[in-house]
Amino acid sequence: MAAVAGGSRAAPPADSAAVAAVAKEAEYQKGVQKLVDLLSKLNPAAKEFVPSSAAVSSPSRKALSADAPVFDYNSIGGWNGGGKESGADAYQQRRRRNGYLSQGRRRMNERARHADREDSIRRTVYVSDIDHTVTEERLADIFANCGQVVDCRICGDPHSVLRFAFIEFADEEGARTALNLGGTMLGFYPVRVLPSKTAILPVNPKFLPRTEDEKEMVIRTVYCTNIDKKVTQLDVKNFFEELCGEVSRLRLLGDNVHSTRIAFVEVSPSKTPVKPRLNRVASN
Repeated sequence: MAAVAGGSRAAPPADSAAVAAVAKEAEYQKGVQKLVDLLSKLNPAAKEFVPSSAAVSSPSRKALSADAPVFDYNSIGGWNGGGKESGADAYQQRRRRNGYLSQGRRRMNERARHADREDSIRRTVYVSDIDHTVTEERLADIFANCGQVVDCRICGDPHSVLRFAFIEFADEEGARTALNLGGTMLGFYPVRVLPSKTAILPVNPKFLPRTEDEKEMVIRTVYCTNIDKKVTQLDVKNFFEELCGEVSRLRLLGDNVHSTRIAFVEVSPSKTPVKPRLNRVASN
């Protein structure tokens, strides 16, 4: 009885091991089934991907999939060995086609012109209450004591008693020094000197002399203003030929707005120089 009892007590451990083995096998089969289900969802026509670096470094591995495409990492974001354009260069070409670069250059040029204009304004003073007898040359000579004068323009109605002018200096220091000349008597009136709010409009380059002959013509040409409309071109020519010599070219201009006209008079060059007059000693 005892033996039987002992044998019956030893049987449960054997049954537990069998149950564990069956459970392990069932878990294994379940895992295999999951793997089969996962593989069944893949595209059977898909090709194996082999990086170019692995294909170069390991030729034997490339043989694993002869149909696999070669992926070149150097073609991304730069120049590859074949000389193809990078993504950045292609983007720059698209910008050129769309006109972005030209617009950028125009903006830069506009900013540069604006900066030059602001710099010219800081170097320019505004002079008012200028007597009509004061010329640009005289005004420039007076303000040249403050610094190098780059340009001087007198403006205003020639029939008005007083006019105004803009004087541009080579640097801002000259413009600041010129402000001290306010109250200086020029002619019959004291002038006022203030910082300018505008720059002097530059001369159109098309009107400037380009050749040596044109420069020589400019030297021989004078500009005349305040010419009465009753005066003819022949009157102007006779006036200058009587006092200055032969006139080679003359242009008399005017319009219906202004009451006077202007003229450009070119005097013919002399073939001989003017010799100084020798003082003759009176003989006794």
